[in-house]
Amino acid sequence: MFIPLHDANSLKHIRLQYVTMALIAANVIVFLMTRLSGDAFEQAAVIGLGYIPSTVFDIAERPDEWVLVPDDLTYITYAFLHGDIWHLGGNMLFLWVFGDNVEDALGHFRFLVFYLACAVAGAFAHGIIAPASEAPLIGASGAIAGVVAAYLMLHPRVKIWVLALGRIPLRLPASIVLVLWIAFQVFMMLVGGDDEISWAAHLGGIVAGAVLVLFMRRRGVPLFDREIVTPQAVKTEPEQAPEPVASPWGRR
Repeated sequence: MFIPLHDANSLKHIRLQYVTMALIAANVIVFLMTRLSGDAFEQAAVIGLGYIPSTVFDIAERPDEWVLVPDDLTYITYAFLHGDIWHLGGNMLFLWVFGDNVEDALGHFRFLVFYLACAVAGAFAHGIIAPASEAPLIGASGAIAGVVAAYLMLHPRVKIWVLALGRIPLRLPASIVLVLWIAFQVFMMLVGGDDEISWAAHLGGIVAGAVLVLFMRRRGVPLFDREIVTPQAVKTEPEQAPEPVASPWGRR
């Protein structure tokens, strides 16, 4: 639908969004480790760390050789696995563009808690919709959806550069871009589009992000805050010619 590129939205409370950067690094490292270690290791990671609703809800059990962590911990571990480079790149681009300002509004530690909570909410929503599913859910999309929802609540009027339809550069208010993105997730959920994508996980993250930002943002950080204002030229009084000073030697 669109690819976010850049937002003109400076940080106000932190100097560096190091939690956002650490999350991106963690996702990239896990992706490289699973991809470079061979198909068998990658399959073990997906089955052992992915979120499988049927095992979490005790409808089925993972074979012992595939159990890497307790089932409840997969509510988080699934969010650090990705199917391919495009899956990873898309999620990390959204996190890079929108995560810094949400981290700025919440603070470092609360942003980490917020991100993981949105991941949990995404997995939970997926599980409620398909409790008997034996397919592992992987990807940071639920957490990213929460970040997008929080950004919309905080900065709806900030202008964002995007590639519409993947090729048309546009600079639009976040309210237009992100509302359309959220509406698309809802539409795809209702029509059941693309079975390989968990639209329920996206919506779970969106709801969690919109609610959590109400309580987790710093004291004094407003919602729907402001528009980026372009400085205007300062008007000054026209300069007047200096009055002539009489020469002590009289006129010449």
